[in-house]
Amino acid sequence: MPVMDGFEVLRILKSETRYATIRTIILTNYDEIDNEIKGLNLGAIDYIRKPVNMESLLIRIEIHLNLKQAQELLEKENLLLDQVVREKTTAIQELFEKTRNSEILFRSIFNQAPIGIAFVSESHFISYTADQIPCINPTFEKILGRSKEELDHIDWAEITHPDDLDEDLDHFRKFKSGIIDSYAMQKRFIKPDGSVIWVNMIVAPLSLSQEAAAYHLCLINDITERKTVEAALSESERSKKTLLANLPGMAFRCSCDRNWTIEYVSDGCYELTGYDPETILKNRDRFFHDLILPDYLEPIRKESLRLLDLHTPLRYEFEIRTASGRIKWVLGAEQGVYDEHGNPEAIEGILIDITAQREQEKVIQHINYHDFLTGLHNRRYFEDSLKKYCHAEHLPLSIVLVNINGIRLINDALGFAEGDKMIIDASGILRS
Repeated sequence: MPVMDGFEVLRILKSETRYATIRTIILTNYDEIDNEIKGLNLGAIDYIRKPVNMESLLIRIEIHLNLKQAQELLEKENLLLDQVVREKTTAIQELFEKTRNSEILFRSIFNQAPIGIAFVSESHFISYTADQIPCINPTFEKILGRSKEELDHIDWAEITHPDDLDEDLDHFRKFKSGIIDSYAMQKRFIKPDGSVIWVNMIVAPLSLSQEAAAYHLCLINDITERKTVEAALSESERSKKTLLANLPGMAFRCSCDRNWTIEYVSDGCYELTGYDPETILKNRDRFFHDLILPDYLEPIRKESLRLLDLHTPLRYEFEIRTASGRIKWVLGAEQGVYDEHGNPEAIEGILIDITAQREQEKVIQHINYHDFLTGLHNRRYFEDSLKKYCHAEHLPLSIVLVNINGIRLINDALGFAEGDKMIIDASGILRS
């Protein structure tokens, strides 16, 4: 890019909230570890190293898609959970005020609440009030793995995970000083057996009576399982980053329209085509199919539509013209994305640069069918040609045999170098 490099792009993406949901993958060489670390620190979610195994690449792309969906579900769940907990907190407080003179109703609701509830005075849990009203419900005991009697003699800071204690104490000081009305945080408690449990905790004021004026309310909800899933997703995402960092090409998603409108394209687009992804995205400045050489365009389109209807993946090889005018061979692999009724919504796939492989194939083909000394077609080419043309539609067929007399005498008298020279000269005459 003429104005900025990839790291500057990452800085801009990281600094502006409108780009917060964009997932960025950086492409590096095998030995560019410093660039990988720098890119990840600047907000990239993954890195790809060259070269990449095709099968593992597809797996990692699938992981990324699953991770994105899981992350969206988790975010929705978090919002819903916070809303539910806060609503329950408000409801419980209102209920306490309405039913403070009805101990039976209070005990029933308190004991059956699906979240942990406890009264706290300063840094200590309160098991019972002076009127023997329970201040810690069964769910709270179950989550922490401790009875009311045990909690009655415990400072909550003693069973808070050390890594979460400073943040909790800071919030609590602001809460007690009146700077904030309440606070919520995710934290870890240590159970009696030494295991750790994650909770979503809300601390809020509580005013039920003159006696309870010094109390505050602590609500907790067990989120250990969700945290375990998040950790697994994070590890999967890390593995995916490593896989995608080695992709020698680009990943894409396009619409099923005639123009193959690009909805997503990875950063590998620039290295493969010479065009910045932004110029191809949404066909902003260039249609992607304009890059494909005309001889391949329509056959690919027809085959893609046919296999899309059959719900079958498509693999194909074709040539593209890059921004610099260079011709490259590309291997494409794609499959359809369908709605719940089986109707195609989009096409997702990858394009891999196989130009080097094609060039090697040409070299091997040339070696296979040409004589090393003269450059003329060899005996294998002659025999394969006979198989191809010795059919009725090609007859009559003429074959010319040329013999260089005396070549052995020259080899014996003047050496093989002179004999080879005569063969090369003779081949030049034949070629002309």
